[in-house]
Amino acid sequence: MATQFTPGELKLVARLLDLFDKNRAELNILVDGLRARIVETKPLFSRVHSIKWRIKDNDSLQGKLLRKIVDAHDAGDTFDITEVNFFSRVNDLVGIRLLHLHTRQIGDINPELLSALKEGRYRLVEGPKARTWDNETSKYFDGIGIPSEMTDSMYTSVHYVIESNSRTKYTCEIQVRTLAEEIWGEVSHAFTYPNATKSIACQEQIKVLARVTSSCSRLVDSTFKSLEEFKSFDALLQHKGPKKKTKRAKK
Repeated sequence: MATQFTPGELKLVARLLDLFDKNRAELNILVDGLRARIVETKPLFSRVHSIKWRIKDNDSLQGKLLRKIVDAHDAGDTFDITEVNFFSRVNDLVGIRLLHLHTRQIGDINPELLSALKEGRYRLVEGPKARTWDNETSKYFDGIGIPSEMTDSMYTSVHYVIESNSRTKYTCEIQVRTLAEEIWGEVSHAFTYPNATKSIACQEQIKVLARVTSSCSRLVDSTFKSLEEFKSFDALLQHKGPKKKTKRAKK
């Protein structure tokens, strides 16, 4: 792969990696502050099962930048990430992932997350936008006001990109997905990142896992819907109380 790059491009990548290292402390402050904002916003975090976060490592960033140069070459374009626009153009240097149990929870999580970001003075750069491969899931997201985008990667998640509230502006990507989708994402990542496996068997099994994951999400959704219906019915019975016995009048 290295033979595809000019000396100038390789020097630029080295300077971008150095810039990243010099700003790592600020990126840590960003992710810690944003995580604290989410965790301490009880109406939001009460609907979240767990939270994950990370700052990109140098090897991963280097691979990403080199792939972007290759993509630019293939498209006949010029690689246009510079030291000036680096932190605004590379949005996943800092990442936070919110995991929840069932799909319909995003309908409550989304407004609470937007409110928390606004309260923390984080500017919303992009999103919310749902990425999915499933038509039914796409219709659900569209129906609750989250625009959806169909993808070929068999991946489902809601994405946000926010800008820091610091003087120097950094961006962070927030992903919201179900626990079931997280399983697929982690397994798929192991086989496709940084380079997709050439094993046909593995590629087909990843597709099967995506369909199983989708079925699992639907089953969890159905289970929680049944639980809500049962609670509503049980509350109605409790409200009515036990039926009173009437005594037959003596003749």
